[in-house]
Amino acid sequence: MKPFIRISTADTPNVTFDAEKGIFELSKMSLPEDAVEFYSPLLNWLDEYVKNPNPETVFNMKLEYYNTASSKQLVQILLKFQEIKNKSNILVKWYYRDIDEDMLSQGEEYSQIINVPFELIQVHQEKKDNSVENK
Repeated sequence: MKPFIRISTADTPNVTFDAEKGIFELSKMSLPEDAVEFYSPLLNWLDEYVKNPNPETVFNMKLEYYNTASSKQLVQILLKFQEIKNKSNILVKWYYRDIDEDMLSQGEEYSQIINVPFELIQVHQEKKDNSVENK
């Protein structure tokens, strides 16, 4: 299978799904005007992956923010990964910024309703230095 890759825009996420490597990643923001339209090709691609998954599958969920419509599509993606848990060692790595309690709680919620291993990974937010040096 050819990788499914989409470069992010202001309102759609970066998507890198690589069946051969078993590495799947969503990153940046997911605020598409029509989430079903955006995620349909990705879900169709996953339907093919489910038929013959890699022995190891890792889903890196690195979204910084997503809207309600996107959350419904994320559930669909996670359910696809749940389908392969008997054929592939699946791990969902849910990344969240240390200052983002909402994203942490969403990861915890998904980990309780989707029957695949989850790893919640805290990423430290670097503080921007706004000081001005005197020379």
